[in-house]
Amino acid sequence: MTTLEVLYRYETEPSVLAVQALTSAREVYGIRRLTIERAAQVLRIEYDATRLNAATVARMVREAGVEIAEELPPAALALQEKESAPAPTA
Repeated sequence: MTTLEVLYRYETEPSVLAVQALTSAREVYGIRRLTIERAAQVLRIEYDATRLNAATVARMVREAGVEIAEELPPAALALQEKESAPAPTA
């Protein structure tokens, strides 16, 4: 099994029905982890690349009812978190 992660910035907060649909997809299709990071408006999905590819994951997210604004590189969220973290004090 090969695990990959994809990040999507979404337009509007996913509805309860959309989250339920994504949870169902997780149980069936090889989605390993699904995290919604509301402050950054990012949906983080870890999936089994031996069963799915990025295009299929994006299609499943859209079919669940989530409006994807863009796909982000995995390092984008880490950089954003680092920039928003408070500066260390001496």
